[in-house]
Amino acid sequence: MKKFAIFGNPVVHSKSPQMQNAGFKHINFDGAYEKFLLEDGDKIKKEFLKNSFCGANITVPHKEFAFKNADIVKGIAQKIEAVNTYILEDEKVVAYNTDAPGFLKAIESFGKIDKVLVLGAGGTAKAIALALKEQNIDVTILNRSENRLEFFREFGIKASTFNNFKIEKFDLVVNSTSAGLKDEELPAPKETLENILKYSSFAFDCIYGKKTPFLTLAKSLENKIKDGEDMLLYQGVLAFELFTSTKADNSLVEAMREGLKEK
Repeated sequence: MKKFAIFGNPVVHSKSPQMQNAGFKHINFDGAYEKFLLEDGDKIKKEFLKNSFCGANITVPHKEFAFKNADIVKGIAQKIEAVNTYILEDEKVVAYNTDAPGFLKAIESFGKIDKVLVLGAGGTAKAIALALKEQNIDVTILNRSENRLEFFREFGIKASTFNNFKIEKFDLVVNSTSAGLKDEELPAPKETLENILKYSSFAFDCIYGKKTPFLTLAKSLENKIKDGEDMLLYQGVLAFELFTSTKADNSLVEAMREGLKEK
């Protein structure tokens, strides 16, 4: 049996095992997928190899550590400098980022989007921002501190801190931070968010499985809202294809979606 895992901290909330195991069952693949709590991100490659995993997903806060520790990085992940998928190929740890295409698929239901504000500046924000830029969508990053913003500016993406941000009209506002995951925090000062969201049409939170304070506020200001379930699903399907060398059809996608709904 081939072993797979999701590395994260926290990881107890993750529904990736239900989703991936449902996919394995659907195609009769001899694999098992588990949660792996990892406290030190720099040990991710060591733990991946030591535990004989054939593949893994990586969630917060380890995506950038996973990038640095990989033997080979492929595709858009080379630009993003953050990865969410590991595959063992010829004894090498090969890394990919499926968050970027997963996010684009998840926001298709909003329709045409021209201008996006991304809250946060971590690995997920990098994936989202570069994916949007590749689609010629105007992207701005808003982060608490300055220290992660240079990455975005190097790609010609506007980036501000709370202190120097000027309110504009955005079609879509995205929370890529962990605010609201384990608490009732907002990803930015409430007054700032209210001034942004009252002019936007859509709000997306990468957190899934709960209506976060960010989404609650957005809905109260008449935004159409969506949590991260579809992003999780679609990035998971893309990772599944890498894990199993199988092209996903609609029946597999729906089997994995049903897996997500399991307790």
